[in-house]
Amino acid sequence: MSDNNGRADWGVPKAAGTEGQRSGRETLTTVHTDPGAINDMVASASREHIGHTSSDGSIDGFVSGKTLPLRVELLRQLRRRRTQALLGFLVLLPFILWAAFEFGDDGGNRRSGGFVDLATASAPNFVVFVLFAAGSFLLPMIVALFFGDTIASESSWSSLKYLLSMPIPRMRLLKQKAITSGLLSLLALVLLPLVALLVGVIFYGTGEAVSPTGDAVPFSDSLLAMAFAVLYLAVHLMWVAAVALFLSVSTDAPLGAVGGAVLVSILSQILDQITALGDLRDYLPTHYAFAWSDLISTDIDWSAMTEGAFSAVCYAAVFGLLAARRFARKDITS
Repeated sequence: MSDNNGRADWGVPKAAGTEGQRSGRETLTTVHTDPGAINDMVASASREHIGHTSSDGSIDGFVSGKTLPLRVELLRQLRRRRTQALLGFLVLLPFILWAAFEFGDDGGNRRSGGFVDLATASAPNFVVFVLFAAGSFLLPMIVALFFGDTIASESSWSSLKYLLSMPIPRMRLLKQKAITSGLLSLLALVLLPLVALLVGVIFYGTGEAVSPTGDAVPFSDSLLAMAFAVLYLAVHLMWVAAVALFLSVSTDAPLGAVGGAVLVSILSQILDQITALGDLRDYLPTHYAFAWSDLISTDIDWSAMTEGAFSAVCYAAVFGLLAARRFARKDITS
């Protein structure tokens, strides 16, 4: 609208004119802008500066080493139902095994026979039996679950690309995920024999640890032997962790990564039973799975455990490097 002189008229009512003219004219709200406020906003914007500190385009204040803190990822994994259910099962398992001996046909605290026959002889023997029973399938499955699910689950949830766009460097993400999985696996490996020891002390007493060869180890020495056994298992199962991690970065299906690592472990155990393979069995990753049993002896032979640890570290290094190479070059679409 404009007046007769061509000047714009924005909602300012005229003093003259008939009532009909005033009623027919549309009145707009006048907006008053404070020039001082505009000047303050301009000055504030001029002080804002996004600078670059490196050739990778990172801005001032961005530190890649502070992305995805370990505490945050660890708490996130501990809150998952599958982690809580698994840890709860490990606490319950020694009680289930005790009930099986208690209500089964057991001949008492025998001091001869194999690991199963000696399970009720003392608390250390009960721990040895629990580790022996879980060492073939349960412990490798636990490690495969934590490492195989870590990256593949993010892909299946379509959240991996958002984590990388935060931005979290790929190798930083892989490292933090692997460390978290390692800590959870170590927690599981410590929790199972610890609860088994508690159950054994309550129901079988703090007697000597008796080996199938007839050696008797005092209770205090047997506790140290159990600590070394857990340490050896942690090192030995590194190969399972590396295989599961490699499969985790290679697929978007967590079940495929976990199941693939478990199947490799089962296949290695089957091949290890074929005596026709001869010395070739020494190169299988599961050949030294129970080398820790040499610790229940008055004269410990460390050779098998040394070879088993070296074999596990070699397998872990190879598959760990393959996992890092695969994840660094993978096209993340989910």
